[in-house]
Amino acid sequence: MLLSLFVVNKAGGLIYQQNFSDTAAKLSSNDYLRLASTFHSIQAISRQLSPAHSRFGFGIERIETDTFVLQAFQSQTGVKFVATASPETKNLKNFLRRVYDLYADYVLKNPFYELDMPIRCELWEVMLQLAVEEHQRSNS
Repeated sequence: MLLSLFVVNKAGGLIYQQNFSDTAAKLSSNDYLRLASTFHSIQAISRQLSPAHSRFGFGIERIETDTFVLQAFQSQTGVKFVATASPETKNLKNFLRRVYDLYADYVLKNPFYELDMPIRCELWEVMLQLAVEEHQRSNS
């Protein structure tokens, strides 16, 4: 079961957050902002510590615990897509790639959207919800 989705810009700012389950952590807006910037910082540090440096090295891609899984996907432009889910959830990486495709199609192609600003696109919301529902069905 998907719990939450975060989209973090290349500077570490939270530009989108959505909970998909009642069991997802209920945090304040400031806590979500802190969470996004903290993950961005830890990911950057882990990329520098990695013995295998590459131009597009990502650092932390997945964190598994007994109670949840965190999966991250970074686009070539540096925008990060981070999902949290219950431990038994499958194909999170594919789900995040699908979210990235939706982001490219419905956010970046929106003439009213400004880069690195919070995402407020109605069609993005609709298509994202459909993708979440499809992913939930495929995991049940």
